[in-house]
Amino acid sequence: MVQKYQSPVRIYKYPFELVMAAYEKRFPTCPQIPVFLGSEVLRESRSADGAVHVVERSCRLRVEAPRLLRKIAGVEHVVFVQRNVLNWRERTLLIEAHNETFASRVVVNESCSYTVHPENEEWTCFEQSASLDIRSFFGFESALEKIAMKQYTANVKRGKEVIEHYLNELISQGTSHIPRWTPAPVREEDARSQAGPRDPGSLEADGPGSVPVPATETVLTEGDKLDADYIERYLGHLTPVQESCLIQLRHWLQETHKGKIPKDEHILRFLRARDFHLDKAREMLCQSLSWRKQHQVDLLLQTWRPPALLEEFYAGGWHYQDIDGRPLYILRLGHMDTKGLMKAVGEEVLLKHVLSVNEEGQKRCEGNTKQFGRPISSWTCLVDLEGLNMRHLWRPGVKALLRTIEVVEDNYPETLGRLLIVRAPRVFPVLWTLISPFINENTRQKFLIYSGSNYQGPGGLVDYLDKEVIPDFLGGECVCNVPEGGLVPKSLYLTEEEQEHTDQLRQWRETYQSASVLRGAPHEVVVEILEGESVITWDFDILRGDVVFSLYHSKQMPKPGPQEPGARAGGKLTDKGWVLGVDYSRVEAPLVCREGESIQGSHVTRWPGIYLLQWQIHSPPGNVACSLPGVEDVLTALHSPGPKCKLLYYYEVLASEDFRGSMSSLESCTSGFSQLSATTSSSSGQSRSSPLVSR
Repeated sequence: MVQKYQSPVRIYKYPFELVMAAYEKRFPTCPQIPVFLGSEVLRESRSADGAVHVVERSCRLRVEAPRLLRKIAGVEHVVFVQRNVLNWRERTLLIEAHNETFASRVVVNESCSYTVHPENEEWTCFEQSASLDIRSFFGFESALEKIAMKQYTANVKRGKEVIEHYLNELISQGTSHIPRWTPAPVREEDARSQAGPRDPGSLEADGPGSVPVPATETVLTEGDKLDADYIERYLGHLTPVQESCLIQLRHWLQETHKGKIPKDEHILRFLRARDFHLDKAREMLCQSLSWRKQHQVDLLLQTWRPPALLEEFYAGGWHYQDIDGRPLYILRLGHMDTKGLMKAVGEEVLLKHVLSVNEEGQKRCEGNTKQFGRPISSWTCLVDLEGLNMRHLWRPGVKALLRTIEVVEDNYPETLGRLLIVRAPRVFPVLWTLISPFINENTRQKFLIYSGSNYQGPGGLVDYLDKEVIPDFLGGECVCNVPEGGLVPKSLYLTEEEQEHTDQLRQWRETYQSASVLRGAPHEVVVEILEGESVITWDFDILRGDVVFSLYHSKQMPKPGPQEPGARAGGKLTDKGWVLGVDYSRVEAPLVCREGESIQGSHVTRWPGIYLLQWQIHSPPGNVACSLPGVEDVLTALHSPGPKCKLLYYYEVLASEDFRGSMSSLESCTSGFSQLSATTSSSSGQSRSSPLVSR
């Protein structure tokens, strides 16, 4: 594979003639570049009027490679041939170089140019591009490629420093100005001689002596070029290889993309997301550009106006900036009724609102870059989880969150600079286990998680936010205008017809299972747990009637019934002679659930074995069943008319390995998470549960 390098435009704020005088000081030797062992002139020629000077040199460079590799190659230095064409009239220097050593195995080509700055004729621009093609090298092709690129990029950085060193030396010696070239008066006989054969070394000459035209792929128009000062000021410090990747991807877009060209900072985010792997970044960016066009995202900030309901109940908004100048977004997730919002405005509206937040974030980054005079390409998000409970584990809401994460990760990479999570409750590890596998590892490393009041004091928010901007609800003095959220009234929910139109009902029905509960014939789901400390989560809606929900544990499997595996209702599930506390045990206290309620909960298992989720019709006080039904009860219920309850339910098991991995991921964050992890992940205490009823 051919490796390519393209530099940005580097600017010397000195006239071309003075820069050329500094450049010539590099020859025949240059102590400032240790790997440059010396050079000798092979050929030299000038045009008749002296305007064009062509020099061809042989340059020796020391090989900086492991001793074994140098021994196998049998060389201590390599030879490059460099051809310089200096045109005083046009004020340009074009440099072409190629390797002579190992030319049949390795091909290195380099093109450089010094030209006058297009907007200031007293400044000089420098550009270079190079390619490396290793065809074969004694089985060390990969190692040689890494060594060559490392050495080359180091010399690129050193090159500008050397020119500036010699410029300062010239100025200190009293040479601060060199007159521009002017043609000498032409005598009549000289004019006649110039009308004859042309000097093969001149710029106008054809044939072998002509100046080679740079390859098309390295030619950029003036409007396409990036200069190094611009990169440093607006994009931040980049290595030479990173600069090259940015310029190559940008140039490729200008040649092939028909729509709006993304801004440089946007292109750079995709490169960073793919560790500056050019092909992977190009693929990711192209998919995102196609998505933006399909959904008209470029017009979102001009066209999107959130519904009034969303402005009132969506508990998120922008709030000044963090200590590094990043825009700060505050999300009071624990106060937000995600289920109510989804039922009131729909998933697509919520997603569009999140996209508008990301678009606004990019715009604010640009503004802060100009305001603070340094590159700011990402923002900080402060998430307050006070109030987070099992209601937030409503499965359609979790699925919508996962979809949102996927869309944002694919189309807004490297926009999150830091995520501060405060007041994380005990239920948070369950939610984290569900969503963390879908979050990019680079993004997860930016999470800082605090439980309780650990966000206060040293090591907390004051390390990342100025005291003047810490919100009042977190103990600060700054009034925060972010909406407080709260429960969305059911009267504002979309009708079933509207939900059908948005395709929400179908999606939710695919998630949930329906069940009917008869008196004496409860609905039961059998869950087999193979190892301790797994997490069973449940989520159900009571559509008709009142039920009692219970969770049992047994070491033996109930006898199979005729229904589908894993969810068996009716039939003889246990022997009538089973004794509570001996053959099976209740691990959750009975929970009375009224018609219209939505219940979410979880249970961290202590033992392996069989767990039974049970829903049975609610009996008057004092008659709540305390044991599993026998076959006679079931048969009686099936053949006798009586009250009937209906429900929609969903359950899921988070495996022990996944849950522990999630806890390890949480504990690896730089955070005050120790108290939370101790109470949640301990395997020595009793089983824990967190049921929640929402009306």
